[in-house]
Amino acid sequence: MPQILSVGTAVPQFEVTQDKTMEIAKQLFSGVVNDLDHLLKVFLNGEIKQRYFAKEIEWYLENHSFSEKNNVFLEEGVKLCIASIQSCLHAAKIRKEIQYSDIDAIFLINSTGLTTPSLDARIMNRLPFSSHLKRVPIWGLGCGGGVAGLSRAYEYCLAYPNAKVLVVAVELCSLTFQKEDFRKSNIVGTSLFADGAATVLVVGDDVNYQEYITGSVPSIVTTQSTLMQDSLDVMGWDIRDNGLYVIFSKEIPSLVQDWLEPVVGQFLNNNGLSLREIDHFIAHPGGKKVIKAFENAWKLDKEKTANSLEILKEYGNMSSVTIFFVLEKFLGQNINPGEYGIMVALGPGFSSELALVRWI
Repeated sequence: MPQILSVGTAVPQFEVTQDKTMEIAKQLFSGVVNDLDHLLKVFLNGEIKQRYFAKEIEWYLENHSFSEKNNVFLEEGVKLCIASIQSCLHAAKIRKEIQYSDIDAIFLINSTGLTTPSLDARIMNRLPFSSHLKRVPIWGLGCGGGVAGLSRAYEYCLAYPNAKVLVVAVELCSLTFQKEDFRKSNIVGTSLFADGAATVLVVGDDVNYQEYITGSVPSIVTTQSTLMQDSLDVMGWDIRDNGLYVIFSKEIPSLVQDWLEPVVGQFLNNNGLSLREIDHFIAHPGGKKVIKAFENAWKLDKEKTANSLEILKEYGNMSSVTIFFVLEKFLGQNINPGEYGIMVALGPGFSSELALVRWI
């Protein structure tokens, strides 16, 4: 079973409190959005304390073209990817240095900016990776992209058990903000989304992981992707001339209970497990209501979702990146060998991405 050795994370320099973002939203939407005071409660009730943005808050009050915002994505996105890669390869638990030339493949995940050549090629011009590094850019999986990318890395390591690969996720969700979009979904998105990057190091079975890291590590047992038919309008982007407009259905929390709960149950059953045997719930914190829906669907104690909620409070929802921030918290804990965890994320499609892990 391929192993996860380390996680590195990075956020941009501009920290903004939730109170400040609510003030900005009130300033922009007053007089044009019906029942605004009621809608602004999502800022207060969402449990988020602060977030990090690629630009200072005043920048978002100005008009910017799609191309201008995308140029910011390229410049800032590459910086964040490099910072997270460096953090991952030099994590505190790593005791033997891993060279850039040792990395066989890089899976680059994002949904909030566009570029060809892809970001991985731009990163390779800044860091001394092998020129033969295999590049696998994956675009458009939204909040589910992190677990999906980890799943593709898992499959790569099954095929090449000597491999060391990186999964790099970067999202600058703030650049998708549309100040002239007065729909409720935009206001909800404005209260949730943030910027960041994360990198995960995954190695195959023939790599002696104990040579590189101290303590127990999670191995990836298996993964599963599931698509709900005829659900294209639940989550995603509406791409228009001046950028990306959020599609964000209010039905997502109920879908967790009605659709995802049996999907997860069947996934565990197929692997000879029940939910009672899962010790760690590594969930993408899509929002406070989504976390609450996880708790209700599987009758979880709040301690099982505490790491997800803490990341939501401190960083907001960074789309595909966020679950790796949650995973990093689990890697920092003393977890006994043999304990199971499940990684869960939801994405556009509507879809779920699952990964069963076991500490060794």
